[in-house]
Amino acid sequence: MLKRTIRYILIWALLFAMADASTDREYKNIKYDAMLNGYSYPFKTNTFALKSQNQTLQMSYMDVKPTANKPIKGNVVLLHGKNFAGYYWEKIATTLQKEGYRVIIPDQIGFGKSTKPTHYQYSFYQMALNTFALLESIGVDSFTLVGHSMGGMLATHFSYLYPKNVSKLILINPIGLEPYLQYVEYKDTDFFFAKEKKKTAKGMRAYQKKNYYDGAWSEAYEQLLIPHIGQMNGDDWELIAWNNALTYSPIFAEDITSKFKDIQTKTVLIIGTRDKTGPGRGWKKEGVEKKLGEYDTLGKKTHATLPNSTLYELPNLGHMPQVEDWDTFIKYFEKAIAQ
Repeated sequence: MLKRTIRYILIWALLFAMADASTDREYKNIKYDAMLNGYSYPFKTNTFALKSQNQTLQMSYMDVKPTANKPIKGNVVLLHGKNFAGYYWEKIATTLQKEGYRVIIPDQIGFGKSTKPTHYQYSFYQMALNTFALLESIGVDSFTLVGHSMGGMLATHFSYLYPKNVSKLILINPIGLEPYLQYVEYKDTDFFFAKEKKKTAKGMRAYQKKNYYDGAWSEAYEQLLIPHIGQMNGDDWELIAWNNALTYSPIFAEDITSKFKDIQTKTVLIIGTRDKTGPGRGWKKEGVEKKLGEYDTLGKKTHATLPNSTLYELPNLGHMPQVEDWDTFIKYFEKAIAQ
């Protein structure tokens, strides 16, 4: 009986490994350039010519108008996380569109269909400035600002710089809820560049499976990897990897926790409490024992620090609650929008 059980386990392990390898081979013919040409976004993309740091850059964005015959309730701006770009906001944008909102979804410089410069001094202040210039160019001066993951750090900086323009701030499992450099070593961009160049589809899948989805995997999760896999297969991967590396610096160098006390904008935190995302936990300072990324306590701590905030905790959900459990997430998101 034991031998049969072991045999079954080995067979299933082999089948899983073959399926995983097959998936990787399946994608070998998918190739995208630095601007993700050939990859279709859920809505029409536009470009904004941005003059920044002695160069002209193209900032891609989607401008999703409300469903026909609906009065405009307001504007919502969606800011993506580091491992994604604007395309992953499709379901939320469609919901908001049906409810009468105009939705603007930028790809930050260095991400998605926007320019990947060979040199650029990335900071959240610069990204906020770029985003403000884009919104100003299309006549959007008052809006609800939504940020997920790294987008939450950007949204916080944006609200700090432009408080009169942000009518409400919604943060979905933002990173940066703890001052990382108190606990981890600062690393040169070359450190991250080397890590980026070693990335594989299998490795990305394993990372997200473990850190985002509690060991589970689905076709919906898989689809979010395709743009990255296509770019890894393409001729521009080294340039993309370099920009990926450059955008790590502000995550560590630009603490948002010190700004919370100064943000008076009404803020809603939507926190999947199973999230354990902790940038830098692999290179903590000597002697540091603190566990990074404990969102079951970070959400409460942030709520206590933000003067005008509401906290919605989503038990048993992780870093991507909007993808992992849409039905649960959307109930709280719509509460946040309606407040």
